[in-house]
Amino acid sequence: MGLVTSKEMFKKAYEGGYAIGAFNVNNMEIVQGITEAAKEVKAPLVLQVSAGARKYANHTYLMKLIEAAIEETGLPICVHLDHGDSFELCKSCIDGGFTSVMIDGSHHSFEDNIKVTKQVVDYAHDKGVTVEGELGRLAGIEDAVNVSAEDAAFTDPDEVQEFVERTGVDSLAIAIGTSHGAFKFKGEPKLRFDILEEVQKRLPGFPIVLHGASSVIPEYVEMINKNGGKIPGAQGVPEDMLRKAASMSVCKINIDSDLRLAMTGTIRKCFSEDPAQFDPRKYLGPARASIKDLVKHKIINVLGCDGKA
Repeated sequence: MGLVTSKEMFKKAYEGGYAIGAFNVNNMEIVQGITEAAKEVKAPLVLQVSAGARKYANHTYLMKLIEAAIEETGLPICVHLDHGDSFELCKSCIDGGFTSVMIDGSHHSFEDNIKVTKQVVDYAHDKGVTVEGELGRLAGIEDAVNVSAEDAAFTDPDEVQEFVERTGVDSLAIAIGTSHGAFKFKGEPKLRFDILEEVQKRLPGFPIVLHGASSVIPEYVEMINKNGGKIPGAQGVPEDMLRKAASMSVCKINIDSDLRLAMTGTIRKCFSEDPAQFDPRKYLGPARASIKDLVKHKIINVLGCDGKA
């Protein structure tokens, strides 16, 4: 199938009432676990690369890993820059073969957000690349994204139509109560579906994106805490809420923290059971299997995109 943009897969997702999983990748085992799971359940994929992951793993290595995954699976895969914070970064990824980029101008004023987003859109569309913009700010910490609860802001539905029309973005990330990282809710988890419904009215047929949508699966948190880690009070987004969002206008749901927890929990468990272990294959192999199991679960039970490749 080869690399694809998000345009056609989002159109099908909107019409079909499901969402595409956008999974962050950092190394070979994560790429393998995600793509092997998707191949088994015949699901399309967005593989996301943050600026931090690109710096850690090297752009060329990541692209070659993704090329190998396409060859092995035959799946439609979109390679997407997660939280690009400048035109220069987005341009570098576009020139380097990414088929989709996110320009996150949410920390700017409304007008400056439009300005930088439009700049990226003009360059990307000329190269056949799709662009995701963002309105509203999610709280939490993930790679270079660090937003305090005080600085977080829900998306204003009154701004979305003007933003999309003036920038020409292909999809829009909004803030309805999700957050980055493993510490999402202090009290009862709640998403602002009233905002999502209003955005859907203002932008009929337009694909919406949810960031910070990991569910912080208790199994992996417990695995970490039992084996020398400490993640107190972690509480993620309930999966039934994510499924509801996927049945509406949300066409892309980002998952990163759950992958990290699954990998870290499994590796900690391996070392706890065999402290003398020093063969990376003996702990990275099980970690890859945990990621594969997690991704299959998300695709089938949360996203609903199995069989849609």
